[in-house]
Amino acid sequence: MDRDAAWKLVRQHVKNKNLRKHMLATEAVMRRLARHFNADEEQWGLVGLLHDIDYDQTANDPDQHSILAAEILAAEGLEPEVVYAVKVHNHQHGLPRLSLLDKALYCTDPITGLIVAAALISKEKRLSAIDSQFVLNRFGEKSFARGANRETILACCEIGLELEQFVDLALEAMQGIAEDLGL
Repeated sequence: MDRDAAWKLVRQHVKNKNLRKHMLATEAVMRRLARHFNADEEQWGLVGLLHDIDYDQTANDPDQHSILAAEILAAEGLEPEVVYAVKVHNHQHGLPRLSLLDKALYCTDPITGLIVAAALISKEKRLSAIDSQFVLNRFGEKSFARGANRETILACCEIGLELEQFVDLALEAMQGIAEDLGL
């Protein structure tokens, strides 16, 4: 599946504009990580873009989130590695994250929310107004962006990145698509 077809699929399944923006942010970060690791940028980008394709349908049933997504993506003929990475990004299932791709998606999912929240508390409400240190300072505030699971973000060590380096890469990626994110 190419990127245009993936975006069309997202638009068919995801009506919430903020969720679509989250998926775009996750795509951007995954692409940046792929470049960092000399991995398949297209594949990693698709994983990021499609990872929450079922969320509108499963928001009230977290036990089904990512299971339904995997079924949708398998039915669309996506590669097994893509389907599996999407399936295992929901920690609720207790499935092992085996590949670098699996582990990267797992820690990337919540970092995008933390970065967006950090941008929104800046005076300018723009990604360009914040730097990695600003995000790292917010990371330490437990009451800030509670939905951005810090333990999951810290799983970046499983892909060989220190937290500061991970935040640098993620913020750079998201700043690169700031206009698409409205930030």
